[in-house]
Amino acid sequence: MTQLQAARAGIITEQMEIVAKDEGLGAEEVRAAVATGEAVIPFNPAHKGCQAVGVGRMFTTKINANLGRSVTHSGKGDELVKLEIALKAGADFVMDLSVGQDIAAIRQGMLDASPKPLGTVPVYETISRLEGDIPEMAPVFLLDVIRAQAEQGVDFMTLHAGLMLRNIPVAMKRKMGIVSRGGAIMAEWMMSHNMENPLYVHWDEVMDILVKHDVTVSLGDGMRPGCLADASDEAQFAELDTLGELVERCRAKGVQVMVEGPGHVPFDQIKMNMEREQEVCRKAPFYVLGPVTTDIAPGYDHIVSAIGATAAATYGASLLCYVTPAEHLGLPDGDEVHQGCIAYKIAAHAGDVARGLKGARDRDDAMSDARASFDWEKQFALSLDPVRAKERWLRTRAFTDEAHSDDHCSMCGKQFCAVRTSRRIKKLADGIKQA
Repeated sequence: MTQLQAARAGIITEQMEIVAKDEGLGAEEVRAAVATGEAVIPFNPAHKGCQAVGVGRMFTTKINANLGRSVTHSGKGDELVKLEIALKAGADFVMDLSVGQDIAAIRQGMLDASPKPLGTVPVYETISRLEGDIPEMAPVFLLDVIRAQAEQGVDFMTLHAGLMLRNIPVAMKRKMGIVSRGGAIMAEWMMSHNMENPLYVHWDEVMDILVKHDVTVSLGDGMRPGCLADASDEAQFAELDTLGELVERCRAKGVQVMVEGPGHVPFDQIKMNMEREQEVCRKAPFYVLGPVTTDIAPGYDHIVSAIGATAAATYGASLLCYVTPAEHLGLPDGDEVHQGCIAYKIAAHAGDVARGLKGARDRDDAMSDARASFDWEKQFALSLDPVRAKERWLRTRAFTDEAHSDDHCSMCGKQFCAVRTSRRIKKLADGIKQA
């Protein structure tokens, strides 16, 4: 049974119980949400040591870290180091987007090392294993790769099954065309052969493979906009309509499904995009990249996109795919993976607070209490990046004569510290009350 099939049968699985405990919910609440498809628990039993993580609007917003070697840089060892960095920084999911040689071995290493659900894009391995031009890909070979990855233990797969032949010419009118790597591969094959999307054509066969291993489908947004000028256009929303159809087909087969979303989107269009997906895709969990809210900040796209991700989490997204400072520039290194994860942990949490998720602000309130009492160690423990926070605090103290004074910081100094002043004001106020 998949998690979806079990939920529909009224069965509360071990994974549902784990998610319920982690989220502070009742197990029956989790089962009911999985049964309707409004929540998913990507969990392939073949992924040994994997922890169950829930994705859905009733849960805290989760973040994903994209990893994987390119054809020009990095390798198995490097990606395992980045995996460890991402997990320490709080990644809830990871994706292996490796291309080139030894992909199966790299993926196995990541599966063995990751206690978090791991995702892939099977068409990457399909193309990497073929000789010659990309259009020579045979659909049956793509199905074989999907099967092999499912058997290996992959928990969720991005499948660009909603990109239709009729919509490719529409996308070619854009400034950036098709910027999704998987989407571009599929589109070139379709145009070269004048044939419909092989994943869409063979969708029932794909479902037969994935239902056997309880692999969650992440419906890829091959038409996601790659710049602000292309956002919310005909090509993007035409694909979304097809994804809505595929959501229903997945659920009918007992396959868990979530939907991927844009991309580059002006801030004022994010709310509409989130709400449209929720309606078209029948509240399937939305998994978004950013969105990136401006195109002019290379080197800072983790900040640019975290702004959009906060809005996305507020208005409808359940899983945020991180963006690193290396976006649009190159393959991220370990430090950039860390920065991307922290930026997205901030965005996810800020979104949970903004939407009023029960208990989301408890940590913030505890931080305020720690600040008011100058409890520095508690402040560090509550922070999203305790090591960075403490290092920065110690850096200034090492070069001042206040190294042993904990009742203020170097921003204002002892004399001008507003928190110290507020304490004195409070004593005066208490005295007036007593009088």
